[in-house]
Amino acid sequence: MERVLLLNATFEPLCAVSARRAVVLLFKEKAEVLESDGGAFHSEKLTVAIPSVIRLLYYVKVPYYGRANLSRRAVFARDRWTCQYCGAPAETVDHVVPRSRGGAHSWENVVAACKHCNGKKRDKLPSEAGLKPKKRPGVPRGPATVSLELGPVRPQWERYLDYCRQHA
Repeated sequence: MERVLLLNATFEPLCAVSARRAVVLLFKEKAEVLESDGGAFHSEKLTVAIPSVIRLLYYVKVPYYGRANLSRRAVFARDRWTCQYCGAPAETVDHVVPRSRGGAHSWENVVAACKHCNGKKRDKLPSEAGLKPKKRPGVPRGPATVSLELGPVRPQWERYLDYCRQHA
């Protein structure tokens, strides 16, 4: 089933909903379409375009952003699926301080890496392997945690998720 990015009235990403739920929000006049993907739902007398991004017409207060769970997918999302050492597409997760040297399995010690850089680093510190992470790893906070829960990000969603990345 298609997924649709749901934005708050302030354009802040809230979550991804099913296409069916998105169409219901549109019919109830609780949301408006910002982007469409070309697909459609068909009935005997009606054809409804499937949206890709919708925005609520009223503000929903989000009281608390919890700490994001550490997972492989979440690390890739935080690091934008790029190797933090060379900028190539990420394929693996690397512990900056290797676990064999007492490094923790935590947000502050895990980065996305390509196979080449991860193999080059192995059980060394980045400085010993001649590598340096592009940015210091850390826990995603605030709206950035929303983008981690979305799963695969569709190209039409990218510009709306920049809000999350700016407030990380």
